[in-house]
Amino acid sequence: MSAQLELLPAEPLARLRAIVSLLRSPAGCPWDREQTHQSLRAGILEEACETIDAISKEDDSNLCEELGDLLLQVIFHTDLATERGAFTLEDAARQTCEKLIRRHPHVFAQSEAGDTRSVLRQWEQIKREEKGASASIMANIPRALPALLRAANIQKKANRVGFDWPDRAGVLEKFREELAELTAELASGDPKRLAHELGDLLFTTVNLARKLGIEPELALEEANQRFIARFQHMETSCAANQQKLEELTSKDLDTLWREAKSANL
Repeated sequence: MSAQLELLPAEPLARLRAIVSLLRSPAGCPWDREQTHQSLRAGILEEACETIDAISKEDDSNLCEELGDLLLQVIFHTDLATERGAFTLEDAARQTCEKLIRRHPHVFAQSEAGDTRSVLRQWEQIKREEKGASASIMANIPRALPALLRAANIQKKANRVGFDWPDRAGVLEKFREELAELTAELASGDPKRLAHELGDLLFTTVNLARKLGIEPELALEEANQRFIARFQHMETSCAANQQKLEELTSKDLDTLWREAKSANL
């Protein structure tokens, strides 16, 4: 065992922080020393997505591993910030503690919020007060979010101030309206106008999912997985008959697709 390993603390969180600091030191790893906040951006997104996958699989062992990897990203970024004297992990944790206390006055103070809707409205009001009276409720919705998820967040924020359809019937009617507008625009062949109308239809679809209590990002991912499973079933069927998908007719492909669907894929 190396002397460096023997000097590491035993407590897990302190040990992780010490390992990151060592990797960043002159005696550490060349790759780790080269990293910056910018270079690590993709890593945060990747680890977050892998964590979501573990949650979807309901795999606690994998979830534990992925949360650890996500924690590593947090430690790495705060270590970078500490090196340049910007802030520390403790500073980040302190700000979050203060924010949670401040935005839960129904728990830590005298305010009342008897249901989730009241809690969310109160949270939004406090958040706007923190940002200043002129701050838009739509401010700080990350542009880096996947568009589907961002649309859902936008609509949730609008809902918190009462700007929303009263029920799903209104959204369904809006969906039909947007579909009719897209259909009418098909004849124009104008890519910009078609993209505009398709965007409106997608945005309304996200709204409909919210009204149905469905997470649109997860619903689309499940649809993605169903398509992949059915397509792979088609590939397997072709291989068994010494055929290639690209050599089949549209009718044959449709038959294979229907077989895959009937197999409950």
